[in-house]
Amino acid sequence: MSDRIAQATSILQQGGVIAYPTEAVYGLGCDPNRLDAVQRILDLKQRPAEKGLILVAADFSQLEAWLLPLEPAIRQRVLAAWPGPVTWLCPVRPEVSPLVRGTHATLAVRVSAHPLVQSLCKAFGGPLISTSANISDQPAARSAAEVQTIFGEQLDLIVEGELGESARPTEIRDALTNTIIRSA
Repeated sequence: MSDRIAQATSILQQGGVIAYPTEAVYGLGCDPNRLDAVQRILDLKQRPAEKGLILVAADFSQLEAWLLPLEPAIRQRVLAAWPGPVTWLCPVRPEVSPLVRGTHATLAVRVSAHPLVQSLCKAFGGPLISTSANISDQPAARSAAEVQTIFGEQLDLIVEGELGESARPTEIRDALTNTIIRSA
C-alpha cells in the first residue's frame, strides 16, 4: 500500500475528510458511518442534506449492507455496468441516515473503475462518501490545486492523482426502472 493511501485510510478511520481524484473530477470523501464527517462535507459544500450523497466502493459487496436486496434481473443489470462510471439509485435500507441518503428511498452507489478510488476503498475496507469537490452549484475541482483554492486548510488531506478519462460526472440511473436521471 502506498504511503498516500495509508495516510488517507488512517484519516478516514479517524473521522476525517479527504479529497481525491475520481473518474471526472476531484471528490470529497469520508467514512459514511461517521455522521459528523458526513455533516462536515455537507457544511463545506454548503449542500442541503435532503439531496443525499453517493457511496463509492471497490466492489458490490462493500455496498450490500447499505441497500435492500435487489431482484436478480436488476442486480445483474447493475453489476454489468461496474466497475465503471455509472451511478445507480438503489433501494436503501431504512436505517441509513438521511445525511447519507437524503429524503430518498434510494441511495446513489457506484463501483468505481478508477485505480486510486479502488485502492482507497480496498484499504479502508468499505465504501466512501463521494461528492464533487466544490461549493454547491459551482464548478467541481479538476486538480489538487483547485481543491486547495476552494477549501484551503478545511480538509484533512488532499490525495493527489490523475483524474479518469471522463469529461463529465458519472451517469446516474434508477436501478428499478433503468431510467437515466443524469446523462454522462
